[in-house]
Amino acid sequence: MNTIDQPTRRGASAEETRRRIEDTAEALFRSMGYQKTAVADIARELGMSPANIYRFYASKSAINEAIASRMLTGVEADIWTIARGPGTPPERLRLLLRTLHQRHMALFFSERRLHDMVTAAMAEHWGVVEHFIHAIQTAIRHVVMDGIASGDFGGIDPETTAQSIKQATLAFMHPGLIAECMANIKSDTELAQDLEAMVDLILRALRP
Repeated sequence: MNTIDQPTRRGASAEETRRRIEDTAEALFRSMGYQKTAVADIARELGMSPANIYRFYASKSAINEAIASRMLTGVEADIWTIARGPGTPPERLRLLLRTLHQRHMALFFSERRLHDMVTAAMAEHWGVVEHFIHAIQTAIRHVVMDGIASGDFGGIDPETTAQSIKQATLAFMHPGLIAECMANIKSDTELAQDLEAMVDLILRALRP
């Protein structure tokens, strides 16, 4: 019996089939690495033909884009939970930046086989990454505006300030810069300590 199109023949919705393709591809990227995983490997795991995979995704790159978007959306949700959560604006800003750094470290480097996938996503799907960066800057601006309203922060322009905070902490968030720091200069502990010092500096600058 031909198993090529079984997922579709069993009445699976297009959304469900896409999810299964993404789940399987992500598992293979984690175990084999992004570069070593072919569409044929994904299809074999699912009992499909590569042609059936291409019905839903035009290329492996398109699958990568979907997975990267899903991963970054999870980080974005966590950051907004902090931005809108309890605590003073200075406490929330510190926790937001600390969490963002920790999530990047865990997501991109604790599972090193995903690093190639993330690097490829940044090179090939800048729209996904750009949306994520914009969301993070908007979350920072939200906290800054709360700080201005509460009197914790001085009379500053929230948009410009949020952009400056993002740029000041870029070395702690960008996977390529983190990798360079860890390879040539810092341990993960030292990098985390440097971030805390940077946040201290930012918070001092934001005071009235």
